[in-house]
Amino acid sequence: MDASGDASGLRLERFADDGMIPNNRLPLLFYGAAVPVSGASAARMEAMFAAAGWPPAWRYTVYPFHHYHSNTHEVLGIAAGTARLLLGGPEGRAFSVAAGDVIVIPAGVGHCQLQKSDDFLVVGGYPAGSPAADLMRGSAGERPEADLRIGEVPTPRTPRTDPVTGDDTPLARYWG
Repeated sequence: MDASGDASGLRLERFADDGMIPNNRLPLLFYGAAVPVSGASAARMEAMFAAAGWPPAWRYTVYPFHHYHSNTHEVLGIAAGTARLLLGGPEGRAFSVAAGDVIVIPAGVGHCQLQKSDDFLVVGGYPAGSPAADLMRGSAGERPEADLRIGEVPTPRTPRTDPVTGDDTPLARYWG
């Protein structure tokens, strides 16, 4: 794993394959306070994602077990509450998240909820045209087929690619 950021406060996180969770060569994008807390809501997150070509697909929480998606990238918008998430699988890193944060997760990168507040709510979405997300748990027998699917997931290519900024950066810059 390595972490870096840019001048806008965006944090980039990379996680190595730990044998159970494959992760990805692409960095996870963590936008702390992407939406001001006073304006954070599920509806606002959904509108922001939809405008950028990442149609919202669900409102829920993050599962409390390690999992990843091998056939699509995912965006998580924290609409309410707080939580601790373990990103990158069992060997990854724990993050404190709060209303207004947005996480763009490349296909194959593990995520798991460790604890949450009672009001924790997440809006999840996927790039337009993505298949229904599969649910992989790092079980024996998932790989190498999951690895092949991860390698085939395209980088989103629309005029408005990044689910937070609504333009082609920084997602295109770091995933291009």
